[in-house]
This record gives sequence, C-alpha cells and structure tokens, in this order.
Amino acid sequence: MRRHKLALCADCYPPWFQGQVDKTIRRLQMFGKDDRILVAVSGGKDSLTLWDVLLELGYQAEGLYIQLGIGGDYSAESQRRVAAFAEARGAVHHTVSVRDAYGLSVPELAQQRRRGHKVCSLCGLVKRYIMNRFACEGGYAALATGHNLDDEAAVLMQNALHWEAGYLARQSPVLPSTHPNLARKVKPLCFIYERESAAYALVRGVDYIYDECPYAVGATTLFYKELLNRLERTSPGAKAQFYRQFIRAKDSGAIQFSEAARPPLHDCDACGQPTSAPGMCAFCRLWHLGEEGR
Repeated sequence: MRRHKLALCADCYPPWFQGQVDKTIRRLQMFGKDDRILVAVSGGKDSLTLWDVLLELGYQAEGLYIQLGIGGDYSAESQRRVAAFAEARGAVHHTVSVRDAYGLSVPELAQQRRRGHKVCSLCGLVKRYIMNRFACEGGYAALATGHNLDDEAAVLMQNALHWEAGYLARQSPVLPSTHPNLARKVKPLCFIYERESAAYALVRGVDYIYDECPYAVGATTLFYKELLNRLERTSPGAKAQFYRQFIRAKDSGAIQFSEAARPPLHDCDACGQPTSAPGMCAFCRLWHLGEEGR
C-alpha cells in the first residue's frame, strides 16, 4: 500500500483493515455497538467486505439485499452469494424483490417507461427508496453502504467539474436524518481504497460476484475513476487527499453551501416518505404516472 508506505502479510492485513474501518466509525461517530445497523449488500466485494468487517468487530449488522431482476443471471448470482455469506456467518439478512413488491423488475420498468437508456439512474432511485423505507420502518440506527474512497473521489470530481452544488452539499461520510422518515446514512469504507477492499475480500475468503452489472458498462464514474487512478500512480495518496481535504473544508466551514442547495423536505402525497418534489415523490411518480420523465 504505497500511500501508507506499508506492506502486510495475509495474517496481519485483516486486523489492520478492520482497525482502519473501526477508527472511521468511531471518529465520525457513525454508530455504536448497541445500535442495530442495516447494511445494503449487493453481492459485490465492497458491501460484503463491509458486512464482514462489522460482524468481526462485534457490531449488530444485518444485511439487506434488493433483488432487482437484472438478467443474465446477474441478480440471481448476487443473491446467492449474499445468502451464502449470511448462512456461513450466522448473520441476519433480508431480501426485497422489486418485482414481487411492485410488479415489475427494474429492467422491465425501464422498458415500460421507455427509459431503457437510463436504467442506472432509475435503478438508483428504486434502491434508495427501498433502502430508506426498510431502514426507517425497521427501526435501524443507520443505513450503511459499501461506498469506498474510489467511489467517493470519482463522484466528487464529477460534481466539482460541473459545480453541482446540491450534490456537493450532500456528499459526506455521514448523512444525518433530517426527517422522521429519512434514515441516517453512513459510509464506513469512505477512506478505504477499492484495491484495499478487494484484497481484504480475497484474504478473508469472501465469495463475491466479480462481474460488473451489465448496465454499468460505459458509466461516467468509471471514466473519472480511471483519471484518478492515473493521478494516483504518479502521486500515491492523491485520491485520499482529494477527498479528505474536501470533507475537512466542509466540516470546518471553509466551504459552505447555501440553503438553496438543501431543499426542504415534506411527506409524499402517496406514500408518506420524505421528498423535496411537490406532491408525490419521484419513486411514486415513476410507478403511478408512468410517462413521467420522458
């Protein structure tokens, strides 16, 4: 690990990695040992790594898998790995099928709404809604996601280059609840490189799905990740410094965003979940109005 000027063997690496994650959790006061945590798991390396670390550290972490119905056996294989992980560790996990709950899988929904070219954005909307609702109704102290530093730095670069003030204002390792039906969201792997997360999964024997989602091909964030990787090869630690300095600047008040970047929330007219949109939330408009967003 060039940025740490550190090399570790297979025996020493997992405790070191777990310690790094635990330090982030404690320093940012994400949650405690008495809190019930819901981990959003996809079957990929980062979410299963996060779940493994939390269980090893003694946190009360339950998994939530959302069955999106993505073909080519992608969703089926992902679900199998999540179930196998939970069984091997005696962990509690929950599954929500989008098709069973709402009548259509995500690809079917995209096709019906004539938004097939925007499956990723639609998928993100569906997952955020289900994760938030499940976490709130289940009484969990926080919803934890497996976003790593590469993810966060790529999103930061994209939003900074386009000066997306609203997204920049909301980007943080900890997003507090600002509404009774809005879950507190945390990212315990936010200072962990993707390569470090993959190494942990391999050393620990975490069986994750290696294939990327078929709809992720050509995703914009992959382009920004590659740019940052080029920078990292020349200057080890550049990605971490880029992201950490942004978070520090926000926390210290050196960078501030107006209230206009944080629109007020109200209850959705249809489901009661929080939304900044007038009337119904984007999720309910998607299902009830059909042609919304064309």
